[in-house]
Amino acid sequence: MESFEFNKIAGAVLATALLVLGLKNFGSELFRAETPEKPGFAIQVAEVGKTAGDGAAPAAVPLPVLLAKADKDKGMASAKACAACHDFTKGGPNKVGPALYGVVGRKIGSEAGFAYSDGFKAMADKPWNFDELDAWLKAPKEYIKGTKMAFAGISNAQDRANVILYLNSLADTPVPLPKP
Repeated sequence: MESFEFNKIAGAVLATALLVLGLKNFGSELFRAETPEKPGFAIQVAEVGKTAGDGAAPAAVPLPVLLAKADKDKGMASAKACAACHDFTKGGPNKVGPALYGVVGRKIGSEAGFAYSDGFKAMADKPWNFDELDAWLKAPKEYIKGTKMAFAGISNAQDRANVILYLNSLADTPVPLPKP
C-alpha cells in the first residue's frame, strides 16, 4: 500500500472523528438542559399504619368481621396459585408443600409424610386456627422463621379472609366461624 493511500484513509478516519465530536458539541449547545432550582418532585407518602390526615393509625377490621363478609369462591380463586405446591383434595398427596385438606384445626406441622422445617416443628403444639392462618398468610417468612415456603404473603386482609374461609370449607366438618 502506498503512503498516499494510507494518508487518504487516515485523513478520512480523522475527519469522521472530528465531525462526530463537532456534532456532539453542537448538539449539547443546541439542546442545553437547564438545571432546576429544586431537583425532583416531592412525593407525599403516608407512613405505614397512619393516615395522611390526622396521623392516627387506621382501625383494623377484626378477623371475625372479615370472615363474616368473606367469599369462599374468591378464596378458591386466590388459592389456585397455591395449587402449584399444595393439594386441596381429601387424602391428596403432599407436593412441595403439605396437603391442605382439613388444615383448619389441625396441629401446625403435623401433616403425615411431609418434612417440615425446624420453625414448624417448634410450633407443633399449636393448632391452625383462624388467627394463626391469618398471621401465616400475611407474611409466612416473618411468622415462622426458617420456613422453606417461598411465598411473600397476602397483604390484603379481606383476601386473606377469603382464602381462610375456603380452607375451612375443605374439611369433613368445617370449624365454626368466630362470631363477629
